[in-house]
Amino acid sequence: MRLDEILRSVDTLPAMGGAALQVLALIEDSRASASQIEAALRQDPGITGNLLRLANSAYFGIPARIGSVRQAVSLLGLRRVTQMVVAACAAAVLQRPVEGYDLPAGELWRHSLAVSVAAEGLVGEIGIGAGEEIFTAALLHDVGKVVLGRFVREELARIEAALARGLTFEQAETAALGVDHASVGAELLSRWAIPADIVFAVRWHHDPDRAPASHPMLDVVHVANVLCRMIGIGLGREGLQTEPSISVSRRLGVGTGHLERVASRTLQWANDLAQALAA
Repeated sequence: MRLDEILRSVDTLPAMGGAALQVLALIEDSRASASQIEAALRQDPGITGNLLRLANSAYFGIPARIGSVRQAVSLLGLRRVTQMVVAACAAAVLQRPVEGYDLPAGELWRHSLAVSVAAEGLVGEIGIGAGEEIFTAALLHDVGKVVLGRFVREELARIEAALARGLTFEQAETAALGVDHASVGAELLSRWAIPADIVFAVRWHHDPDRAPASHPMLDVVHVANVLCRMIGIGLGREGLQTEPSISVSRRLGVGTGHLERVASRTLQWANDLAQALAA
């Protein structure tokens, strides 16, 4: 079955590095210290370098130059440092070209960063508690495309036929392949031992109205993703999306004004982070 082949291919992606997994585990431990985080990251100089570049980016607005992991934890907090560790690891996967979705190298990464900063912008704009991992959930929301891209390319004629019948792109994926990229992404993140709330948000970000339960993190990721597609960031083959779920918008209390204000800042925020990792 094609579905079995797709799920087997999840195992071909490199797992999140050992240093990152150790950091994630430490964050869940309330007794964890900055020195323990620093010791874990010392095993991977590449991640450490990317972390410090992110910490010094314009997005975070820290006036003093951050020169160590311990200083980053002190100034930004453990949770924020964890998010940046995940971002540093995810960059290697998300910067690849994604065949099938018509996304050239770097475009999925640009979209993912934009959704992350839009999600945080929405949380600040509407004043809602959506979970401290909202940045990470938004950053990883489309990671399933990296796995599914080859299969989308191979079944593109069937997908386009389904689109012609009025199905959404995600519905067309399922019709042709037996699974969509959100489901594949959730499976991948489960194997990476990513926290369950993040996996849930990734799984249902395109269709929150069908999720088994509502969750603020899911709702914010859904709206942030739609917002970035509305303003044309990282569209690829999926194309524009004009509005988020009505029920989600009502739950969050999101209006046109909120979306316009966040949209006006999202591109600059995303560019600040992208430039930091490109340095």
